[in-house]
Amino acid sequence: MPFYTASKKTFEVGGKEFPRITWYKEPGIRGLYVLLMLAVLTSATNGYDGSMMNGLQTLDEWKDSFNDPGPSTRGLLNAIMSVGSIVALPITPYIADIAGRRVGVMTGCIIMVIGVVLQSIGVNIAMFIAARFLIGFGVAIAHGAAPLLIAELVHPQHRAIFTTIYNSTWYLGSIVAAWLTYGTNKIPSAWSWRVPSMVQAAPSIIQLIAIWLVPESPRYLISRGHNEKALHVLATAHAHGDIHDELIQIEYHEIRETITLEKEFEGNGWLQLFKTKGNRHRLVILISLGFFSQWSGNGLVSYYIGDVLKGIGITKSKEQLEINGILQIVNFAVALGMCFMIDKFGRRPLFLVATGGMLVSFCAWTICAARFHITEVKSAANAEIAFIFIYYVFYNCAWSGLLVGYAVEILPYKLRAKGLTLMFLAVDLSLFFNSYVNPVALKALGWKYYIVYDVWLAFELLIVYLFYIETQNTALEEIVKYFDGEDALLGGNLATDKARTLLVENGIDTKLPITTEHHEVGENEEKRTAV
Repeated sequence: MPFYTASKKTFEVGGKEFPRITWYKEPGIRGLYVLLMLAVLTSATNGYDGSMMNGLQTLDEWKDSFNDPGPSTRGLLNAIMSVGSIVALPITPYIADIAGRRVGVMTGCIIMVIGVVLQSIGVNIAMFIAARFLIGFGVAIAHGAAPLLIAELVHPQHRAIFTTIYNSTWYLGSIVAAWLTYGTNKIPSAWSWRVPSMVQAAPSIIQLIAIWLVPESPRYLISRGHNEKALHVLATAHAHGDIHDELIQIEYHEIRETITLEKEFEGNGWLQLFKTKGNRHRLVILISLGFFSQWSGNGLVSYYIGDVLKGIGITKSKEQLEINGILQIVNFAVALGMCFMIDKFGRRPLFLVATGGMLVSFCAWTICAARFHITEVKSAANAEIAFIFIYYVFYNCAWSGLLVGYAVEILPYKLRAKGLTLMFLAVDLSLFFNSYVNPVALKALGWKYYIVYDVWLAFELLIVYLFYIETQNTALEEIVKYFDGEDALLGGNLATDKARTLLVENGIDTKLPITTEHHEVGENEEKRTAV
């Protein structure tokens, strides 16, 4: 597959070409997308947390409030959020699959708001730690549902862009937290850290308001037997409410037949992820996505930039906050820009370029740190800062946005929530390691600890090269054919021979439902008759 594919004037679903649309020129889609972005700010909450904790640990007032915690305690403060997420993971996919994607987002947000309140009024380190456990618990539940809602609801032309934007909002939250803590640094009281803590609830409050203004996932509705409602959601979201539109009919048949086949002939238990060659391939990608996204050296800067900068002689809180704030702006700009390049360059090439670039730049970062340790020359320190920025440019070419977008799209519907949960388990385990081990290792080993990540990044590049496949410009249901070949349970126009045989032999009917009502999102009921 070529490294760069120019945008065509058409997109393909079910083997048919359809003219591309411009989302902001389509009133229905424009309104839906604006609401959907507000409803899925979970990743922004996560990004805010990382940057906030970075900032708080540089504030003298925060240190005074909690008796200047040592490396081990600070590690626990950051790691406990990952522990909360890990504890929540066993129930997360069941909330999304049984109660719905929207209920999952709402449940997580409520728990996060409770956690933020307790964190903001924290009077001792134990209370602060408990509050962060709750925040992590809520983040896991919302994170396990929000990406599913996006991938399963947006127009097929925009899936790659929208799902990568979702995780890129991590940096939006990070920017707000970085510069807010920079500003509150001047407040000579505990409010210098309480204010940033309180603002952490903002994304969750916005989500709670917006989540019920967007429709439920049509895939979820079909899986629960609400076929007519699912048809109207698809029509409203993709074709101005016209259920007879050719795209809607092809999408509906493909989704319904595929989900029906999965329900009838394939289990959705956890062990299903290990049973077939295709699923084992998916599992390798999911686990590596989770670990590589956090275990690539980025955890050093995400939570302990103060320690990294102290290692090159930058000890003033103001300077550390400025570097952190500027870095987050650069990160967001690169990550957001790459969201619009996913279907042009492709997933596999971007992962390879990103990981290779991270390896080279981190090695240079290590060399600069070593030179400063030996010579204490200022130019070595400046060069290390430059390579930190270069490293993140490469990281954001793929790992920030595609972490969730790639994980969601490679999974079939019945395993999507559980597979995403396993990926987040890998994320949380690596975050726990980063949070608890990094400050201790940095204090004990200094720049030599970076060598561990140099070696690990080389291993990452090998895994990406061997296992990551291309899914460029492919409808969500149709990606199964890249993993399962002729054994894929794919319905619709592109159904495999196996799927067609199963549909015929078992008399499975997936015709369009007879409908008499149409619920427009945010509008009054309107009567329609379908043939």
